[in-house]
Amino acid sequence: MRLLLDTHIWLWSILEPARLARRVVRELERNDAELWLSPISVWEFVNLVERDRIRLQSSPDEWVSTALRRVPFREAPVTHEIALETRNVKLSHRDPADRFLVATARVFDLRLVTADERLIRLKSVPTLANR
Repeated sequence: MRLLLDTHIWLWSILEPARLARRVVRELERNDAELWLSPISVWEFVNLVERDRIRLQSSPDEWVSTALRRVPFREAPVTHEIALETRNVKLSHRDPADRFLVATARVFDLRLVTADERLIRLKSVPTLANR
């Protein structure tokens, strides 16, 4: 299964793994799982650190480098096609990161792993719900 981790799922998998549902953990740990992470998630992480919503013992650069070495994610590049696809993403909220993540999942044919009920309810992108 090809899985794109929503930002909070990526962070929980490292910082608070107990918040992940058993089904999500099983899917993430499968040998044939192809795990993807968008640079948009790294951008969101940096914003959380800058707003003191996440506190680190190291710099954000070091933390991200260590986190990305720990798990072999494929980088989901932010392409022109994804930027254009964001126009077709209809959300009930205005979060630009969510628009990019949904567009990324569509363009690369990925299942979005999320706990965000607003994204889980979307019919336009397959999700793996963290419930």
